[in-house]
Amino acid sequence: MNPITRRSFMAFAAGGTVALAAGKVHAHDQTVVAQPWTGKMGGSDPGPNDPLRQGENPDIVNPPSTDSGTLPNLRFSYSDSHVRKGSGGWTRQITERELGVSKSIAGVNMRLNTGGIRELHWHKEGEWAYMLYGKARITALDVDGNWFVDDVGVGDLWYFPSGVPHSIQGLGPDGCEFLLAFDSGSFDEDSTFLLSDWFKHVPPDVLAKNFGVPAETFSKLPSPADEYIFAANAPGALSDDAIAGATRSSMAFSHRMMAQKPITLKGGTVRITDSSTFKASKTIAAALVELQPGAMRELHWHPNTDEWQYYLEGEGRMGVFASSGQARTFDFRAGDVGYVPFAMGHYVENTGNKPLRFLELFKSSYYADISLNQWLASTPPELVRQHLHLDDTFMNALDKTKKPIVG
Repeated sequence: MNPITRRSFMAFAAGGTVALAAGKVHAHDQTVVAQPWTGKMGGSDPGPNDPLRQGENPDIVNPPSTDSGTLPNLRFSYSDSHVRKGSGGWTRQITERELGVSKSIAGVNMRLNTGGIRELHWHKEGEWAYMLYGKARITALDVDGNWFVDDVGVGDLWYFPSGVPHSIQGLGPDGCEFLLAFDSGSFDEDSTFLLSDWFKHVPPDVLAKNFGVPAETFSKLPSPADEYIFAANAPGALSDDAIAGATRSSMAFSHRMMAQKPITLKGGTVRITDSSTFKASKTIAAALVELQPGAMRELHWHPNTDEWQYYLEGEGRMGVFASSGQARTFDFRAGDVGYVPFAMGHYVENTGNKPLRFLELFKSSYYADISLNQWLASTPPELVRQHLHLDDTFMNALDKTKKPIVG
């Protein structure tokens, strides 16, 4: 439906022109406010209100008439997340505490300056990552005692299984930023097992016995509060960090997602990475979706688990159908997290004038979705006709080949 017929907007300020296009309001020299008013339903909002916030969420302020029921919030922005700062960078998280419906996956957005280190640590949860900016060096030790070191750049992934110790360090010229996903919505950065924290909580004589050195060796250990993300010297060449006299792990904990051949359609591309292509990643499957302006991730659902989303760039909206007459629509932009509970039908549409790119993540070893179009095309035609009372124009348009993006 044309957004002009679906929404009404009120502009306050002198001068300028307001253009309504593809579901987004663009204003020059004025403040534009989405209003809960269609011309026949609802009414204006005199305030108090937050014009900027309402302008970014027009489908919440003035939802489509198809929205119904009491679905929970399915959107949260990293811009609303608490930032934890260290001498080497910063971090912020979105877990089920911030986005209550997100039970299967929690996300962390982290920045490391050049040389900045996310200290040696491990988790109860598996850790999946997507590089957003810059370059980083990652290290790990597998369960057989073999080492792993690699450099990763934009579009690369890593995965560390639960219990596997690892570290991350920002490289030159400007460090890195990345997205982390953990296979539990209840994950908390404060529940991480930190190297410095453990040392501080073991008696010095026990440390001395364990490492075969004098107890005085441990008299000047750093505070764990100083170590979580700390400044350090940038490492040298990758080859310099090879561990002499030890065995390199046969498991690749990193993966070049952008090197994968994408599924290319008229309206965009999809890259799918799960344990079939990235063998280490046993608990997180992912898809990287790019939609051109006006294109849409088709109506579909996932038959295996919930979907956790991260929006990389652009603007879009998502409509979610929850059965029993319940449906809600949400607007997204770069830095937002979206969530679709298990088996709920949904679509994602590019409502901006630039490409919309986002990640779909699943707590699963494999990626799976079911296309509404393909399902109906693969069902006896007369059965479909009797359900929906639609004519041959619709029946002939059905496609037995799954096309995850509608151009």
